[in-house]
Amino acid sequence: MLRHDRGQRFSFATAQSPPGQLLYSRLNLPTDEFETNLVIIDGKVHQRLDAYAAAMRVLPGAWPVLSLCRFLPEFVKNPLYHAIARNRYALFGRYETCLVPDPALRSRFVSDGF
Repeated sequence: MLRHDRGQRFSFATAQSPPGQLLYSRLNLPTDEFETNLVIIDGKVHQRLDAYAAAMRVLPGAWPVLSLCRFLPEFVKNPLYHAIARNRYALFGRYETCLVPDPALRSRFVSDGF
């Protein structure tokens, strides 16, 4: 997302951070096991494959085509999301170190006072 969000529409929070914990708690999601990512656009919370679709829909270029996955039936979407999540390192690779954000990137992460 960071690479493709040239318009900087997205802000980020880790699920383990205070804002992330508060959001997960408000949505009645577990605050110790994180099985989904969340995307909030125009006040609407999207989870799992719907989160991916919502994010793709607002990116520039050809990315919105990938948002069509939102039309898949739930019995296909959820297993597909979990299969991709389980195999994400095989599909997308794994890094030896975590991203260390520079000050410009760090400013896109939601702080405690969101």
